Amino acid sequence: MYQFQVNGTYHQVLDDQRLIDYLRDTLGLRGTKEGCSGGACGTCTILIDGKKSKACVVTLSQLDGKKVTTIEGLSEREKSVYTYAFGECGAVQCGFCIPGMIISAKALIDENPNPTSADIKKAIMGNICRCTGYVKIEQGIALAAQMLRDNIPVPAADYTAAVGTPLHRIDVEDKVLGTGLYSDDFKVDGMVYAKAIRSKYPRARVDRIDINKALAHPQCITVLTACDVPFNKTGHLTPDWDVFIKEGHVTRYVGDAIALAVVKEKKYLDEVCNLIDVEYTELKPLLTPEEAMAPDAPLLHESGNILSYQ
Repeated sequence: MYQFQVNGTYHQVLDDQRLIDYLRDTLGLRGTKEGCSGGACGTCTILIDGKKSKACVVTLSQLDGKKVTTIEGLSEREKSVYTYAFGECGAVQCGFCIPGMIISAKALIDENPNPTSADIKKAIMGNICRCTGYVKIEQGIALAAQMLRDNIPVPAADYTAAVGTPLHRIDVEDKVLGTGLYSDDFKVDGMVYAKAIRSKYPRARVDRIDINKALAHPQCITVLTACDVPFNKTGHLTPDWDVFIKEGHVTRYVGDAIALAVVKEKKYLDEVCNLIDVEYTELKPLLTPEEAMAPDAPLLHESGNILSYQ
């Protein structure tokens, strides 16, 4: 049995599992978002005994006797300050990365109440922002540090300013505190779960995809491949990117989707995915634009390696 605290409340758990699954699925603490599932993007950053960590790579067996703090566990003062500071500095757009950013900021400010710009940059190096960039986030963290350090009262947000005056987003609190709902936050009756099987090679021919063992698993609903997609192409400027790589076709990057496993219960996803057997012939990748433009370069797309000439 594993015993630990989450936001000051004791929990005892018999079965080991990822911390992020326990937080989101068992405790309903959906402020911790899951991004990369590999500890790289920082979206699921939490504190363990005051030190930041990634909830997607920590298991409950590693938490015995420890204290976990999520975005929901911030004090009311901290919640108000970060909401105001990030709103005032325009540090929130889609908001998906922001709870993780704020946990990293808290870890920094708890140890260093007067951080420099370099300190802040270093503190959020493990947190990837997909839309705002980092300047306004850095400004938001600096303002929050000043407000917490100098005990500055939180001003009321002004939503009635004149045209051309910067305004706080009306959804800034939801996005700062992680209460805003994204696709993975919704739960509906009859919900099923899916995960893609992806290429481990940047460029390889997919020789064979065997899904029979996966389909035989009692939790497996189906496994989808390119044969199941009516139009297996996507793309913005031109539809030249495969949804799934077919047998006999070539992958273009590490992570290219090969198949999609669908199961009844989320905890069986990896088990079913591991039953899908994909055989490859590894090929030499094209790693630079110059290599791709060489006269004898293999074609990444049927139309060639250059989309257009200007």
